Amino acid sequence: MILISILIAVAIIIGLLGLSVYMLRPETEKTRSFAAFDNTMIAHRGLFNNNSDAPENSLAAFRNALEHGFGMELDVQLTKDGKLVVFHDFDLKRMCGVHKKLTELTYAELEQYSLKNSTEKIPLFSDVLELVNGKVPLVVEIKVDFDYKATTEAAAAMLSEYKGVYCMECFNPLALVWYRKHFPKVLRGQLSMDFFQSEDKMPQIVRFFLTNLLLNFWAKPDFISYNHKDRQIRGFRMCRKLFGVKTAAWTIKSEAELQTDRETFDMFIFDSFLPKEGEKVRLS
Repeated sequence: MILISILIAVAIIIGLLGLSVYMLRPETEKTRSFAAFDNTMIAHRGLFNNNSDAPENSLAAFRNALEHGFGMELDVQLTKDGKLVVFHDFDLKRMCGVHKKLTELTYAELEQYSLKNSTEKIPLFSDVLELVNGKVPLVVEIKVDFDYKATTEAAAAMLSEYKGVYCMECFNPLALVWYRKHFPKVLRGQLSMDFFQSEDKMPQIVRFFLTNLLLNFWAKPDFISYNHKDRQIRGFRMCRKLFGVKTAAWTIKSEAELQTDRETFDMFIFDSFLPKEGEKVRLS
């Protein structure tokens, strides 16, 4: 009886390990190329300084990134009247000093506010795409919570007309599932981190699944974009070592952090400093 109990326990453990490996599995067909992003420096929300005339996610910050030849990461959201804008936070308090949610305002209302102490306004996504015009790679974060579909559809429609190199990424795996179904040729990235350290309200089981990338089998990301400070999380390490998935580090704040992250990551999303090395990626 003891032997049988041991064998049952071993079988259960092996089964659970096999299930976890299956759930971790990202996209492995490699039908989309990561080459434009490999060993690439990506300016987080543009090359910005929030105490300057070029705050984050502003046209000025994106011009700075272009002038330095860096790729850039940006965040897209929908306004109340269905305009795609580039902005990170769900509310305007930190960047514009007002207690209002972006999704509750029209674009005309947003134009009343400046970013930090600059004269820059929250830009339309279309204006950013026109500015970049394929000169450098873009990492486009679909900025959503649980209601992902409208923003994802709008961003995908606009990007389908864009001729430059880009990839999409999102914290919500459902956005990747949608992209996989409707735009399978677009490079997809799963954003994640140690959600047990997050202030977001969610059940513990959801934190566990998202932290350990256990919805990869469904979302099928081409790469994992992970908080570089959480690189020791078991799910991230297993996904990288078992499947050789490409990885992006966010957000690197110093040259020392960059050098450490080179051992683990393939793409480097940075702000607060200018990297001393790493490929500049102007494409035209």
